[in-house]
Amino acid sequence: MANTNGAVDVAIIGAGPAGLTAAYLLGKAGYSVTVIEKDPRYVGGISRTVEHNGYRFDIGGHRFFSKSQEVVDLWNEILPNDFIERPRMSRIYYEGKFYSYPLRAFEALWNLGIFRSALCMASFAKAKLLPNRKVKSFEDWTVNAFGWKLYSIFFKTYTEKVWGMPCDEMSADWAAQRIKGLSLWGAVTDGLKRSLGLNKRPNDGMAVKTLLESFRYPRLGPGMMWEAARDLVIGHGNGVLMGHKLKQLAFNDVTQQWTVTAIDQDGEPVTIRAAHVISSAPMRELASRLHPLPATLPEAANLKYRDFLTVALMIRSPDLFPDNWIYIHDSKVKVGRVQNFRSWSPEMVPDPDLACVGLEYFCFEGDGLWASSDDELVALATREMAQLGLCREDQVVGGTVVRQEKAYPVYDEHYAANVEMMRQEIEARYPTLHCVGRNGMHRYNNQDHAMMTAMLTVRNIEAGARVYDIWAVNEDAEYHESGREGEQAALGSLRAVPERLKAA
Repeated sequence: MANTNGAVDVAIIGAGPAGLTAAYLLGKAGYSVTVIEKDPRYVGGISRTVEHNGYRFDIGGHRFFSKSQEVVDLWNEILPNDFIERPRMSRIYYEGKFYSYPLRAFEALWNLGIFRSALCMASFAKAKLLPNRKVKSFEDWTVNAFGWKLYSIFFKTYTEKVWGMPCDEMSADWAAQRIKGLSLWGAVTDGLKRSLGLNKRPNDGMAVKTLLESFRYPRLGPGMMWEAARDLVIGHGNGVLMGHKLKQLAFNDVTQQWTVTAIDQDGEPVTIRAAHVISSAPMRELASRLHPLPATLPEAANLKYRDFLTVALMIRSPDLFPDNWIYIHDSKVKVGRVQNFRSWSPEMVPDPDLACVGLEYFCFEGDGLWASSDDELVALATREMAQLGLCREDQVVGGTVVRQEKAYPVYDEHYAANVEMMRQEIEARYPTLHCVGRNGMHRYNNQDHAMMTAMLTVRNIEAGARVYDIWAVNEDAEYHESGREGEQAALGSLRAVPERLKAA
């Protein structure tokens, strides 16, 4: 059984999807495990569900969809009886009008007007005839794919709001990873068929994941999945230490053992000795806590993150709007996206006469938004809901704020080189240190991809070598964006990398 100030087979840093997936699978295989999590209350990381006076809300909204059959099977194994099927509806708000997403061709044409629609198509034609051959930035990639006009309407404002940096300074990797597979022609033809009622077959994600029309969802939010996983980890006799922050991670060359030191909420140190360490902590934080300090500390220090906060409002209205979420493409307001939690699951909103929505604000830790008081943020969100025409200010009867640091690893010009240098040093110097998950690998992966990195890492630990290259997960953007749920045994098909080749 795992214990504090004791020895285990594997110490795991972080109780998010990657960390808990690894802990569950290792415990199931008979390994002793201790997980440390700095949050004193919630597991799940950015996939947790926060509760406030009986209201539940996501940190960002998480659909449960994966092309990997093994991930789908694991979801069903951990949470066998609590999934519900939910319709997907989302819209884009632009210049006071709402655009259905997936597109409806005639609606978009009407909203944009004939002249602007013609400019969009002319701009698209120009991009195809005269593409930019030196694609470096998000702007380069997106203009090549959709044309300048559509890029400026549907990508530029929202993307810069999310990332807090100009699109021409963002790496093209982010666009290639997140929106590859969604073509203008495919979206227009799909929308035209829907507008004419010709598309009888529901979109199950086979064509493009971003056009998915329904998805599975835990009835009490995604945190329900990770709370169940935590309970299963503890049921295996292993430990999940809440409210413990990583202080130091030291490797002994003689014993080939790790010493993990964490600090609890009272400032008391806890020491765990382990043969392996799995880290889902941000790479920048991991590097500063490794002992001795890595040579790539400067590269790790240059990794950047985008922070995030949700303002949840309780609004006197039984059915405010039907969308799961609305993207706000408007520079006159600070909000980037609005979630409607009843549309995710009716059980997340206890009062039938009230709606609960989450306004998402993207920021940097310490900036004006982040430093604002909760009351100031609730007042801002209330004003902006009215400004967008989604409710009246006097309908808002309550609110609360949740801050999420390091929600998004930033894909700037130098991130890939910085990550690669740190990865090489870790793999060369520390064969028993494994980076997993979104922040652990500084990759903007979805929940299922974070789980896949953990699943492959468990296989590597069982094999005693880095047999599977976890960095191949989500390397191919086509895997990320398309495919029926569970249509591939994707883990088994990922590239296996013999140790001798890795050493070379």
